[in-house]
Amino acid sequence: MREPDPSQLPEVSVLTTTVAHAEDARRLAREAVRGRLAACVQVEQITSHYIWQAEQCEDAEWRLVFKTLPLHAPALMAWLASAHPYELPQMLLREERSSRGYAAWVEERLAG
Repeated sequence: MREPDPSQLPEVSVLTTTVAHAEDARRLAREAVRGRLAACVQVEQITSHYIWQAEQCEDAEWRLVFKTLPLHAPALMAWLASAHPYELPQMLLREERSSRGYAAWVEERLAG
């Protein structure tokens, strides 16, 4: 079987953010999927090291990884900015190549 040319594979947008509480992570994940802004959201517990307001911080956080399509990414980011509990939420967006089957599933989940 011939390997697919990666440049010919469809793109899926991946948006990452963090929150301090598991309840916020569950709420954001459920609302994004229910609202068809994301096909799925992965949630994992992490430890973040950063400086905020001149103070060194080390905090337990929950990372959310939203899977959507490039067309839906602006709406997802706008919604997340309004629904996020942080004053300045991390929102990192990247485009990734996906298998055709997975991209089709994402598209199906986000359809009307």
